[in-house]
Amino acid sequence: MNKSIKIAVIQMNASPAPVQERLARAEYFVIQCAEMGAQLVVLPEVFNTGYEYSHQNYLQAEPFDSTTANWMRLTSTRYHIHLAGSFLRRAQNDIFNTLLLVAPDGRQWHYDKNYPWIWERAYFQKGTDIAVADTDLGKIGFLICWDVAHPNLWQKYANKVELMIVSSCAPKALDLALVFPNGQQMMMSSNLLTQFAKRKTDKTFGEFLRRQASSLGVPVAQATSTGVFTSPLPNFQSSLMMFSMMYPSLLKYRSQFEQVRIESNYFNETYVANNTGDVLQSVAPEMEGFAISEVLIPDFPPQSIEKQPAFGLPRYMYLIDSTADMMFGTEYNKNIQRYFSKPVLLTNNGG
Repeated sequence: MNKSIKIAVIQMNASPAPVQERLARAEYFVIQCAEMGAQLVVLPEVFNTGYEYSHQNYLQAEPFDSTTANWMRLTSTRYHIHLAGSFLRRAQNDIFNTLLLVAPDGRQWHYDKNYPWIWERAYFQKGTDIAVADTDLGKIGFLICWDVAHPNLWQKYANKVELMIVSSCAPKALDLALVFPNGQQMMMSSNLLTQFAKRKTDKTFGEFLRRQASSLGVPVAQATSTGVFTSPLPNFQSSLMMFSMMYPSLLKYRSQFEQVRIESNYFNETYVANNTGDVLQSVAPEMEGFAISEVLIPDFPPQSIEKQPAFGLPRYMYLIDSTADMMFGTEYNKNIQRYFSKPVLLTNNGG
């Protein structure tokens, strides 16, 4: 037997802005979704702050009893919806990228991102396990952004969930431009290895993601971001080392690298899909908005009977996980001690 629920996914511009301003923007869309009968609403990754590699991230991390989580609980109750969204969560002297799901009656569940994407590791710790929310709507599993490319996480949800939700804010990393202080740009896509990988990575949050959900036999709802991503580089020495592996000529710019910014668009893949991977409703690229659809949810977690498919990305793409952990995990540990041990006055550039 199946039951029908109405799910909405919201696509927001990811430009950084004050938390209260971004929460008000999120609520603008949540209200519309609730008025159209949504029972579950999913917001994108770091919806409360926007997306940037800035030292401001350390100071914007919030505990569960602070502004963003309180807003989510109040909004869930006020509009009688289940509400999900990701934010940087402070837990004592650590930070996690946490996907929080709250129910109208106050119950809540959360999941911590297991696989930070390259520079993200400079701002939060890795999660260590999956999470299953046993809600009135069904048993729901969680993933955040780059997590979706790791089949081991999908496999952990096999036979345990009736629906997957994904909260993402993914810059198109292989379309990145390095912008130098004099305005000169270098496109990462000019490299032949990058061009080869790009043919696969463009499917990460679309076809490849839905194929994993289909192998579990469950629908999936994903919220992503839009706009133009622009950011300084954390730990520019490590970033230069990483980029120069593909572009040795960059080493001649090392004196300028501290002022380099990176720019790209985002993956705009906000949709609700059924258990066979068919997209039911989606948000158009390059715009804010929401998609809402009725979805059939099984009464019990379906049993996975087919062999789990490979994700589809080249194997060497996964080297970034261990490389980033080594390069930028050290940066995270250093700055956690700096920001959490005593007050720090931020400069205008967030450093």
